[in-house]
Amino acid sequence: MIAGLLPDRGSLSDDGALLVARTHALAAEDISCLRLQNDPTAAGQARRHVRAQLTAWGLDEVIMTTELVVSELVSNVVRHARGPITLRLLRGRTLVCEVADASPVMPRIRRAADTDEGGRGLQLIAAVSSRWGARYTASGKCIWTEQPLPAGALGA
Repeated sequence: MIAGLLPDRGSLSDDGALLVARTHALAAEDISCLRLQNDPTAAGQARRHVRAQLTAWGLDEVIMTTELVVSELVSNVVRHARGPITLRLLRGRTLVCEVADASPVMPRIRRAADTDEGGRGLQLIAAVSSRWGARYTASGKCIWTEQPLPAGALGA
């Protein structure tokens, strides 16, 4: 395959490589999506959705942590970014929570002083998630978190 894609070997000054990647598609029942308005009530709506969906998936052990994560991420959008807000829960080898908004401004961890009333949200996210990050989207950005699933609760 590589030989067919590359020009004559004599004209190359470097090696060629072929990258093969395999993705794991999730079944429709392992994806939950909720659109929220950029409104102060959005965090509460997101928590209720998380509680209902994780109960339906039999993931009661991670409800409290996931509610905390989603509440913080959605509240940050309402406070610092702009909507509309999309919440996605992805059940696979891990539980992935995604919160997308229409702002291209990436989040950054602040080092809050002892007397500060805010600025600890992303530190909290980092502490309770196994991984987290952000990526640009066509319409703004998406902040995602990943949590391990309880033993025996792996999705498809």
